[in-house]
Amino acid sequence: MREMDILMGRFVDATIDSLPEAELDDLEALLDAQDDEVFRWLSRAAPVPACYDTPLFRRIAAFHTHEKPLDL
Repeated sequence: MREMDILMGRFVDATIDSLPEAELDDLEALLDAQDDEVFRWLSRAAPVPACYDTPLFRRIAAFHTHEKPLDL
């Protein structure tokens, strides 16, 4: 899903070098989840299941909080 490539890719590009091992495991779990589900969680269209509601997930969501449209 192109939207997830943008959302996850930009976060990973900006932070991958500083992620501790535990957060890399959380990231891998998110990448293994269905794109459409993760997109709904990030867009707040559906609640985040407890097993994915990690500090890393919240950082990804906060990374993509904008007051105006993205310049893609």
